[in-house]
Amino acid sequence: MRPIYPFTAIVGQERMKRALILNAIDQRIGGVLIRGERGTAKSTAARAMAALLPEIEVFADSPFNDDPRAPLSWSDWAKERHERGEKMEIVKRRVTFVDLPVSATEDRVVGTLDIEKAIQKGERHFEPGVLAAANRGLLYIDEVNLLDDHVVDLLLDSAAMGVNVVEREGISFAHPARFILIGTMNPEEGDLRPQLLDRFALSVEIQGIRGARERVLIMERHLGFEADPEGFRGEWEDADAQLSQRIAQARLLVDKITYTSRDLLTIAALTASLNVEGHRADLVILKAARAHAAYERRTAISERDIALAAELALPHRMRQGPFQKGDISPDQLQERIEQLQGAAAAQGESEPIPDNQADQPEKKKG
Repeated sequence: MRPIYPFTAIVGQERMKRALILNAIDQRIGGVLIRGERGTAKSTAARAMAALLPEIEVFADSPFNDDPRAPLSWSDWAKERHERGEKMEIVKRRVTFVDLPVSATEDRVVGTLDIEKAIQKGERHFEPGVLAAANRGLLYIDEVNLLDDHVVDLLLDSAAMGVNVVEREGISFAHPARFILIGTMNPEEGDLRPQLLDRFALSVEIQGIRGARERVLIMERHLGFEADPEGFRGEWEDADAQLSQRIAQARLLVDKITYTSRDLLTIAALTASLNVEGHRADLVILKAARAHAAYERRTAISERDIALAAELALPHRMRQGPFQKGDISPDQLQERIEQLQGAAAAQGESEPIPDNQADQPEKKKG
């Protein structure tokens, strides 16, 4: 196994690192698409993030990385053994990093059912695919724009639902499929269809670092890593361990992060003012804002959390003219949020919408 470059040793590319960290905290956000020229640490960051993640508890023989503490999410494999009263050993395992080739087929991704064995012997036999291996891990797709659109759809559906169900000839098999989805691509080699682009929760466009001092720092660190990979990793071990621990703590906190009706109104007003199509962006911003608040060890989301989340969730969803850039900074987004709140206050809309009254249909009078 080749040595993996430490995540905390990556120079710059703060938006990319933030997008990866937020997805690591809450896989329900829905993945990240990283677009940029070659040699900008896209694949390095993805592999480093997988190595950084805390170990997970699994059933020793499970090909699906079933979580012993979450029986409601168990695969059919685990449920059948539990029903038969079989003892399943629990072990700790490193998070899996699955690299999906662009030539992958549907069967390779979702897995296959052996219909012949089912007919002849009455046994349900499932051959796990990529989604099984990636469960509770990280699924990486380099040059995602070159992958078959149908396969990309399958991956995004599974990432959104958290489960993979394979059905053939009246026989079905289900297993959990929760993973951090990371797609990378070089825009010069073609783009994703808008429908698929929107399905990636977060998107980051990165460029090579232009500052001379930072470029020197990149060279020095890479030369040090090439000369002595283990020694270099040792130098960054504490920093990586601290970040790993911080992610683990944020995972425990994220579902407890609170938000108000005013926060929801702020998100909705922001996306509407930027001509964002659909409603997926609003939900993504809320989830990413909660993850960021958890990372910062707070109990409620703030306007800054919303702005930082929107910076990652909106650029690939904003309708743009041919000469417009999609990038918008957190400071610009926060300024827009304040303007929208000021306008709402002037119109008497500053009070939050009561949760039990928003969008309620009028009752018919008897």
